[in-house]
Amino acid sequence: MKKKLLLIATGGTIASKSSGKGLSPSISPEELLNQLPEIPEECEIDTYSLLNIDSTNIQPEHWLLIAGTVEKNYPFYDGFVITHGTDTMAYTAAALSYLIQDPDKPVILTGSQKPIIDAVTDAWKNLLDSFLFACHENVYGVYVVFSGQAILGTHAKKIKSKSFEAFNSINYPAAAFINGRHVIQYTPSQSPAEKVRFYHKLNPRVFVLKLIPGVNPDILDYIALHYDAVLIESYGVGGLPFASPRNFIDKLEHLKEQGCIVVVATQAMYEGSDMSVYEVGVRALQEYDVLQTYDMTVEAAVTKLMWILAEEEGGVRIKEIFYTPINNDIHTFF
Repeated sequence: MKKKLLLIATGGTIASKSSGKGLSPSISPEELLNQLPEIPEECEIDTYSLLNIDSTNIQPEHWLLIAGTVEKNYPFYDGFVITHGTDTMAYTAAALSYLIQDPDKPVILTGSQKPIIDAVTDAWKNLLDSFLFACHENVYGVYVVFSGQAILGTHAKKIKSKSFEAFNSINYPAAAFINGRHVIQYTPSQSPAEKVRFYHKLNPRVFVLKLIPGVNPDILDYIALHYDAVLIESYGVGGLPFASPRNFIDKLEHLKEQGCIVVVATQAMYEGSDMSVYEVGVRALQEYDVLQTYDMTVEAAVTKLMWILAEEEGGVRIKEIFYTPINNDIHTFF
């Protein structure tokens, strides 16, 4: 029996043509399908043109629009494939993982490093792989499908700016590999524990600060006034400098008084944070109860904070919810 899929187009390189000012999305989802040499026989595909933008222009409001489109069409389709630009695809995949929880259908993001109309392109493979994976049995949840891999939406990261092997799964195994017409599930989808839930709010007042030696901690005063949370990308397994003249830990009290949530991540791509190892981490944990990302990606941590802050406006359960795994996003011990 064929599975009915909805192809939701949002733009990106896959749908781009040369505009005289560089590549710009302008190809319709119907044209995308027409460019493919074949459509998998197990799929019946409808199309919907939602956006046609460069993913650099993607904003949290667009994530809500995409999730809302899935929700509106959820009763009528067996799965969803969303074409999207690669530059912010990992953020969108993570955001959708929080906006669409416990889906009993696949929600797949894909795109390409070269437009589908180019003579040499990765668009055909990524789109066909997405359809094959979406039609595979027992696939639930939000994924990125790219370069022969299906990656959980909360663990996808763009690691190469030009190569076809642009994405990798960070701190979690790839869910599946697609080779030709064969789908090899490496980590089988977990059956949803509850009925699918859609959420309709995000709070974008989350700031990401990347530490470098010499940065002035006074920047945190500005952040406390204008943002509800700050994620600090620190070094190694995580910690905050406390040596004079640039003492970050002394600033944490002000952030706490202002109600600004502090989360510490690592700049290292793999293996995550563990702030219990060094004094620079232990002091921040024990004296100011900052949160840490453990094995979460920055993309997942940022979008999870946006979701939590919108849902928990009083802030009482922020820590509890942040450390509660959603779509296998976090493991707080190794």
